[in-house]
Order: sequence, then C-alpha cells, then structure tokens
Amino acid sequence: MSQKRTSSAKYTPQPTSSTSTYVLAAVAVLVVAVVVVVAVMWQRGSDTPRNDGYGTVKNSNVELTVLPDGVVQLAVANAAPVVDLFEDPMCPFCGDLEVKHGQELAQKIDDGAVAVRYHLVVLPQLDASSASGSYSSRAVAASHCVAASENAIVYSAFHAGLFGTEFQPEENGDSDRTDTELADLAQKSGAGEATTQCILSGAMTDVAAADAASAREALSAAGAAGTPGVLVDGQVVDALRDSSWIESIG
Repeated sequence: MSQKRTSSAKYTPQPTSSTSTYVLAAVAVLVVAVVVVVAVMWQRGSDTPRNDGYGTVKNSNVELTVLPDGVVQLAVANAAPVVDLFEDPMCPFCGDLEVKHGQELAQKIDDGAVAVRYHLVVLPQLDASSASGSYSSRAVAASHCVAASENAIVYSAFHAGLFGTEFQPEENGDSDRTDTELADLAQKSGAGEATTQCILSGAMTDVAAADAASAREALSAAGAAGTPGVLVDGQVVDALRDSSWIESIG
C-alpha cells in the first residue's frame, strides 16, 4: 500500500512568463473544447433511432393482454423471451429509450421474437415536477383506458406517442399535457370514442394509481436502479448504454 509523502519544506512557486502562461491556458481551453464537442457528437449519435422507419406494432396477430396489476403485454402467441419495461410518463430517459429502441422493439414484437410487458410507474418526484403536479398519474390512467378497450396496434401507437419527443412534457416545465390532449393522442393512435371518454372522465384514475404503486414495488424488487427499468427474462439490462441489447435477444 502506498504511503502519502509529506515534506517539511514549504512549497515556493517559481515565476513563469506571462506569455507561456497564456499559451498554456489557450491550449487547455482548446483541448477542453474539443473534448466537449466530441462528447456532444457522440451523445447525439448514440440517440439515433434504431430501425428507423419501421414505426409501431402493425401485425394483427399481436395480442394485447392486460395482466394482473395493470401490466400490458403485447405478444404473438407463445412468443419468448419476455421483456419487461418499467417507465414513468414524465421520465426523460424513458423517452430516450422509446425514441432510440421503440421501433426496433416493435418489429421484434411483430416477428414473434419477444413478448413485451409494459409496467407504467408513477414516481412521486416526477409527478410533482410536472406543471400540473399530476401528469404522470393522468397519463398512466389514460394508458389504462387504451389498454382496456383497444388492440395491440392502437396501444403500441399510443405508447410511442406518449413517450415521443413532440408530446412528452419536460421536467419542471411551464406546461404539460391536458386530459383532452391525452384523449386526442389516443384518438390519433386509432382509439375509439369509448376510450377517449374514459380518459376525459378520469374513469381509470384510482385503478391506475393502485397499479402504478404495484409497478414501483415490482421495479424495486427487480433490482433496477430506476426508470427506465428493463429486464429480459427477469435479468436487468443496461438498455440506455448497451445499444445492442435488443439485437442480442434470441
């Protein structure tokens, strides 16, 4: 084990020319600037949507099943392995996950290569960070309305829209989405009148709140650090850093 070296001699800085100081400072700033630019370019590249152009689920053989605690499963019969997604509608990293991997995952669902289970979570701190103070709760209730009455194609489109960059509100923003906007999104995704009325009336609010609490408990029990939490056959994967996690399935 190394020991900290000490000295009784007082350190006396030596004078340097002002010219060399300025040159070194300029070089240091340039190096930092290059590093920042490279980091930004890498970050932007890493957010590029995979399988761009595929869109959302389109196979009519994909079944929507509402499992206990409001978990929504999209899968062709007997599809495996199982992918569990834990997401909060206000979570920006959940939005990043959808933008980057949503289309890739949709094709896997269509091909019968995976069964995907959506666990919508309400994290109190994120709910409170919305302008209304209740956006996550209302969005989860809207998702429940869609799942209760619609098919997998409609639910997939609604889910993608909910987490899309043009719709998802910003944390601590000046505004979020109203129930009318959530109902409009459902309608644009192909939902019928019964679903939009369910959203506007808040009919699923209490059920969604209970299911979201169960989802939080399941997320914690799974050992995931937070949202988005992603598991493949029960094993946590680092979906935000591992760009090939879907590609490697099967």
